[in-house]
Amino acid sequence: MKTKLEIARNWLPRYTGSNIDDFGDYILLTNFHDYVTRFANQFGCDVNGVGRPMQSATNSAGLSIINFGIGSANAATIMDLLVARQPKGVLFLGKCGGLKDSTEIGHFILPIAAIRGEGTSNDYLPAEVPALPSFKLHKFISDKILQYDQEYRTGVIYTTNRRVWEWDEDFKARLRRLSTIGIDMETATVFIVGHANEIARGALLLVSDMPMLPEGVKTEESDKKVTANFVDLHLKIGIEAMTEVGDKGEHIKHLRY
Repeated sequence: MKTKLEIARNWLPRYTGSNIDDFGDYILLTNFHDYVTRFANQFGCDVNGVGRPMQSATNSAGLSIINFGIGSANAATIMDLLVARQPKGVLFLGKCGGLKDSTEIGHFILPIAAIRGEGTSNDYLPAEVPALPSFKLHKFISDKILQYDQEYRTGVIYTTNRRVWEWDEDFKARLRRLSTIGIDMETATVFIVGHANEIARGALLLVSDMPMLPEGVKTEESDKKVTANFVDLHLKIGIEAMTEVGDKGEHIKHLRY
C-alpha cells in the first residue's frame, strides 16, 4: 500500500469492524461506547467492532456513529481513515470541561474555533492555521438546539493532550489568559485533520464538569449524573440535525483557507 487512500480503505474496516460501504454519508463521532449502544438500541441496528479499537453502527436511514476513543491521536486516526468513505459531513459529539462562569454542567457549546494545544494537528498543517468547523453544519446544529429550547454557548475551545491537569495552577492561569470557554482533548484535531482531508466537520460539546474549581473536577459519581441527565438529549440533537442535513440534500461545501 503506497497511498493514504489505499491504507485508509484497508484500515477503516479493520479498526471499526464495518465495511466501507456500511457507513452513511453523514457520521456522528463520539468518545463513548455508551453513545453507540444508545444509538443502536434506538434504531435496532447492530454494533460492529466490539473487541476492536473503534465501534460503529449505522441506522436504516444511513446515519452512522463511530466511537473512536479518547484523545487527539485517535481523533486524527478516524479523520484520516474516513477519507476511504469521504462522508458529506461529520459531527463530533464530545464532552468538555467548562472554563467560564457562564458555562454550567449540562450546557451545550458550539465552538467557533479551537486552540491547537494538543500538538497532533501540527503533523497536518502549520501551527498558524486556525482550527475551524464548517459553519454551515453548525447552523443546522444551532437551529436544532433552539428547537429544544436549550441554551448553548459559542466560543473557543482549548484542546490539550493533558488529561490530568486540574491540579496545575500555572496551566489554569494560562487557560484564563487565553479566555477559552471550554477544554477537551479532540476538537482542534477533528477540525484540522478534517480540513486537511477536505471533510466537512463540526462539534457539539456537552459541558460535563467545571475543572477550574476543586469541587468541579469530574468524578465517577458526577459523570454518572451527567450521563443520566444530559446524554440522551445530546445524542438526540446530533441524530436529528445530521439526519435533516441529509434529508434536505444540503451540500456543506469544504472551503480552503
